[in-house]
Amino acid sequence: MKLNVIAALAAFCLLPGTALAQGGAKPTDPQIAHIAYTAGELDIEAGKQALAKTKNKAVKEFAENMVRDHTAVNKQALDLVNKLGVKPEDNDTSKALTKAAAEKRASLAKLSGAAFDKAYVANEITYHKTVNGALETTLIPAATNAELKGLLQTGLKLFQGHEQHAEHVAGELK
Repeated sequence: MKLNVIAALAAFCLLPGTALAQGGAKPTDPQIAHIAYTAGELDIEAGKQALAKTKNKAVKEFAENMVRDHTAVNKQALDLVNKLGVKPEDNDTSKALTKAAAEKRASLAKLSGAAFDKAYVANEITYHKTVNGALETTLIPAATNAELKGLLQTGLKLFQGHEQHAEHVAGELK
């Protein structure tokens, strides 16, 4: 069930060598901005799906946090790209993430109750681990604009907290 998301996120981690090869050895700031924004939007959509499906208080609280926090970070990202006059650039990585997330939402839509809750939270753990890893190893080091780099670093700290929160919720669901 997690294979589609894991495959897309594996591509996410391999940005310099594969998905963004057309942009050179490392992603450009416009590509980084688009990838980061897309990753946030996808987690907002997943959170909204969870809010519509779950009846579990802990899962609902977690999903509310995902929607709130990722919306706030994406607003900051849009404000920054507008301030800098940068146009986020769609790329193979953001397209792969979007496709995998749509497939995951479709598979989660078929579940209900505890099965949905466990699958949603497990996916959030995997997603945050992978996105956090990509931020640390690829996106932050590749960012050339100091303000973009700073926003990514702030986002990373927040998203590491999301990963820990998801792991805590997963422990409660067992």
